[in-house]
Amino acid sequence: MMSPVLQSVVTRFAPSPTGELHLGSAYSAWAGWHRARETGGTFLVRIEDIDIRRCKREYETSILADLKWLGFDWDGEVRRQSEYFADYGKVLDQLDRRGLVYPCFCSRAAIERELAASANAPHAQLHGPDGPLYPGTCRHLSVAERRRHIAAGHEHCLRLDSDRAAAEVGPYHFFDESLGRIEGKPRLMGDFVIARKDTPTSYHLSVTDARGGCVALDACARPAAEAAGLCRAAICAPQAFDGRDGPAFRQARPRHDHPGDARERPEARRCRAAGS
Repeated sequence: MMSPVLQSVVTRFAPSPTGELHLGSAYSAWAGWHRARETGGTFLVRIEDIDIRRCKREYETSILADLKWLGFDWDGEVRRQSEYFADYGKVLDQLDRRGLVYPCFCSRAAIERELAASANAPHAQLHGPDGPLYPGTCRHLSVAERRRHIAAGHEHCLRLDSDRAAAEVGPYHFFDESLGRIEGKPRLMGDFVIARKDTPTSYHLSVTDARGGCVALDACARPAAEAAGLCRAAICAPQAFDGRDGPAFRQARPRHDHPGDARERPEARRCRAAGS
């Protein structure tokens, strides 16, 4: 079977409009644009405005202006993820009916306390690429307990039950442009957040919007690709899934010319304003 990365290339650049476009993101946009143009493929822009609280339209306007100034023309209309929340809500309902997601009522502080309490019991604490994984506190709540919390108005997010998803999905894989086929590791990221009140969908869920058999190369870190691969497999299950109709990934390798806090990184808008 031909690897998706050898088919007609469709790349995507998906900035989050929570601030100005900094030069590291501009480099990522160039990489996607250049990859598409050198292969006669398609370069798409998708606005990842899924964080209702932090995303602002003025940042989106500035980011698109920066892309035009840099010469990174895109194909088709700009897709705004916020316009598809209803679609992702239907997918979440489907996963919920199959018992693959559950509400989590733990605050960040409560999770940190539980992790700290288990620090002296290393076998009881699981670690992922980014550190300790969510300990699964709310996974074992009964349906009645969950309903009681929700009825009381307790704030919560939705997590994917990685154990149940792994059992239902079975073996699955996704593709990396450089590494090729990668066998999925469903428990690598633990029970990660798939939606929350102010973010109705996560990247892991919304990246699965590739349609029409085309392949999109999304630049992201390996952990995010792992989580997105499991989401895609869970959404397609119990149908046969071989990875061909889902996105492939290109490992994000941002430039480090300006390390440190993101607020210290130069913004493309400032360069545009200065004419540099």
